[in-house]
Amino acid sequence: MNQRTPRRLLGQGLEVSALGLGCMGMSDFYGDSDHQQNISVLDHAIDIGIDFLDTADMYGVGRNEQLIAEVLKTRRDAVVLATKFGNVRAPDGAFLGVNGRPEYVQSACDASLKRLGIETIDLYYQHRVDPETPIEETVGAMQRLVEQGKVRYLGLSEAGADTIRRAVKVAPIAALQTEYSLWTRDIEDEILPLCRELGIGVVPYSPLGRGFLTGSIQRPDDLAPNDWRRNNPRFQSGNFDANWALVDAVRVIAEARAITPAQLALAWLLHQGEDIAPIPGTRSVKRLDENAASASVVLDAETQEKLRAAIEAIAIQGTRYPEAGMKSVNR
Repeated sequence: MNQRTPRRLLGQGLEVSALGLGCMGMSDFYGDSDHQQNISVLDHAIDIGIDFLDTADMYGVGRNEQLIAEVLKTRRDAVVLATKFGNVRAPDGAFLGVNGRPEYVQSACDASLKRLGIETIDLYYQHRVDPETPIEETVGAMQRLVEQGKVRYLGLSEAGADTIRRAVKVAPIAALQTEYSLWTRDIEDEILPLCRELGIGVVPYSPLGRGFLTGSIQRPDDLAPNDWRRNNPRFQSGNFDANWALVDAVRVIAEARAITPAQLALAWLLHQGEDIAPIPGTRSVKRLDENAASASVVLDAETQEKLRAAIEAIAIQGTRYPEAGMKSVNR
């Protein structure tokens, strides 16, 4: 297949596909998956020009990096590989906290490189900000990885405005990964303008609202018993029903454009700026192609205004993480 996905520039000259592929769900959080199907999705993404693959050491407690390593063995030069450190989990998956200490930065990077089977990580994020370690120390250690040739570009994830300002005084930051979608727009007030002021690209994760915005999840019971979303406040029964108003609004506007709700949600994000590269996740080649097509959707000003008016008129119910998770975002 010769379809090619458009390219975009994040900060510091880092070039990626306009849409990336979030790989977390292939190994963790969203129920069981099929290994060979995951490999097929990864290969197909690269085939159609989606070369921006996103993982983290915590996804599947290292298994997600090992999965991607299977593709990197033969296609390393065709991939812009992003991974993350900082969220520490025990071998059984238990969450042990956030670690941004300099010595841990080094050891975590070395462990990721070994699992991935590569010599250099293209984009290395701090997954969550460690409240016990000054960001200057963490980013200083990350910059040393660049000097060692182990990392090309640096990123932060779910960092607040003050943290970002302090970080860029230590080392160049190419990207901020953060949740951003039609139902999560809190970065628009301060963080997004700041990133643009500092020349930092934005990589939205969960751009489809963890699947909610596609309309494919009709009720919470549609989720697998071991699906993490069952514990997400926005997917709780009362909130789920109230939030369905957004799905209806998106569906109506999408149908008028003869596109899917997922394509509308992604196209809307892509229209928020050329410095934005969302990373929707999927375990389906069909859904991957559907998502990829959103990069060629042009939304006129009237459609964008209708969509903005619709989402601003709907009060989303529930926080985007449970209480403990909310303490680590925009920090």
